[in-house]
Amino acid sequence: MEHYATAQQVFVAGLVFARLGAIVMLMPALGETFIPVRIRLSLALLLAMVMLPVVGGGVPPIPSDVSGVAVAIIKETAIGLMIGGILRIFMSSLVAAGEIVSMQTTLAFAQTANPMQAAPSTTLGTFLGLMGLLLIMTTNLHHLFLSAIVRSYTIFPFSRAAPLADASDLAIQTVSKSFALGLQLAGPVVAMSLIFNVATGLVGRVMPQFQIFFVATPLMVLLGLSVFALSLGTIGMVWIDRYRDLVGLFG
Repeated sequence: MEHYATAQQVFVAGLVFARLGAIVMLMPALGETFIPVRIRLSLALLLAMVMLPVVGGGVPPIPSDVSGVAVAIIKETAIGLMIGGILRIFMSSLVAAGEIVSMQTTLAFAQTANPMQAAPSTTLGTFLGLMGLLLIMTTNLHHLFLSAIVRSYTIFPFSRAAPLADASDLAIQTVSKSFALGLQLAGPVVAMSLIFNVATGLVGRVMPQFQIFFVATPLMVLLGLSVFALSLGTIGMVWIDRYRDLVGLFG
């Protein structure tokens, strides 16, 4: 190995790859499950080689024992998982919005494969999730991911311990904000559903013999999808702005 690189250079490259590999495995758009693992690992290795001259200067000397090397690698992997996990958790806001819209429009029973979560999800939730990936790529937001990775070495340098307490607090806040944002994005459909259910309830009380179920269900689907389609542009703009603010915390 000494003919190609020194032990210190190999140690530096390993630490950089540990953090980048964990981030890329969870990063939205670049770390999706439908992308082959070899491609993601190759991308992480390429990014590590590119960023090695930029961030490698702050790496401390090689520890004298194997346990010190293992602790350093585990710490970098944990930081990478924390950053990638936060970016991934916020994607659930679109899925939550789709789930809420599906329940309000009686379409929650329609399940389809979700390529981002590798699990069945509602059709509208899958659609909004894929729309989020499209917005990330078309608005070049994935470029900010790279700057956030470089910035992470300033916020979490090699010589600093992993901020586990701060990471847990940030994860809890991100989960709560994601659910709140999902409910806000589905707000127009929720408001329409409330008004429609109150109206159908009044009709059912005034005309008990009227078959309200057979009339209300198709109208609920039609009106719900119409309101959802009209608010789709606003949903995309609001969500991408919130996601850009989240990425700005790291970059």
